[in-house]
Amino acid sequence: MSAMRGAAAYGRGAGASAYARVGVESGVMSASPHQLIVMLFDGAQASIRAARIHMQAGNTAEKGKAISKALDIVNNGLMAALDAERGGEVAERLASLYDYVARLLLAANLHDDEQSLTQAERLLDDVASAWREIGGQAAGERG
Repeated sequence: MSAMRGAAAYGRGAGASAYARVGVESGVMSASPHQLIVMLFDGAQASIRAARIHMQAGNTAEKGKAISKALDIVNNGLMAALDAERGGEVAERLASLYDYVARLLLAANLHDDEQSLTQAERLLDDVASAWREIGGQAAGERG
């Protein structure tokens, strides 16, 4: 995925509004649109890690809260920030991936399935790594 095509998958300014929807505040005002998407990935991954800890400890309520937060970030943050018109096929594929991640998170919550949590975390990590790489390439192109 080229830097420009990958970046086009997300709408201009959509990262900020998506980030505002999921209630994350610190650093948002000074972050670039690219950094906002990175922050969404970081938040989702942190919530999944917290869910795993609560799942292992048998703390059902806190596990549910952490998974709900991860779902909110995926659905109302990452998914909502996609720009289907400009992003084309890349945005479509990301939307399908995020839908699958959401289903994994729901299954993990419903069945205390740590394997589903792990799979969701790995998929998000793969996309987040590519997104960070795009940011590095874009910074290199400007510099």
